[in-house]
Amino acid sequence: MARKLFRRYLPSAAKVKDNPSLHFLGDLLHDPNLFHLNRHSVSVAFFVGIFIAFIPIPGQMPVAALAALLMRCNLPISVALVWLTNPLTMPAIFFATYQLGRWLLGVPPISVSLELSWEWLANEFVFIWKPLIVGSLLCGLIFGALGYIAIQIFWRWHVVKGWNKRKKRPKAVSPEALEKE
Repeated sequence: MARKLFRRYLPSAAKVKDNPSLHFLGDLLHDPNLFHLNRHSVSVAFFVGIFIAFIPIPGQMPVAALAALLMRCNLPISVALVWLTNPLTMPAIFFATYQLGRWLLGVPPISVSLELSWEWLANEFVFIWKPLIVGSLLCGLIFGALGYIAIQIFWRWHVVKGWNKRKKRPKAVSPEALEKE
């Protein structure tokens, strides 16, 4: 079943609850919905994780964890999916979301010399923040919804496949049926 596939790669609820760095959350981690592996919990977690991954903010993992707590969906999946935007993919993703936002808002392109420093970020961010946020929110919503729908379809397909597999299995013959023959 699809549940077994996800369970293979996710940490157990006990392992997450016993993590000393998460003790500040107290009883919030004891909500069983945060670790359920059902179609609803996993698909909402995909939406949350992918949506947060597209938002250009520092600390995406705690934000995804908070969103998982609020939405009561699978916490480990939500947190893991924010790594779609990692140091290797982040520049390309955020450049694409900026270009989309720029196109949607009708903002002319600006020539910016890219420099990785806090000074550059403080000076240049005022020119790019609106298109970046608009493009990021739109992409987050679209790709999050696509992730939600894909998991819903995948889960349903996996369940139907299991049903069909069980239908094709030869039925066991009971001892009473053997005696009648």
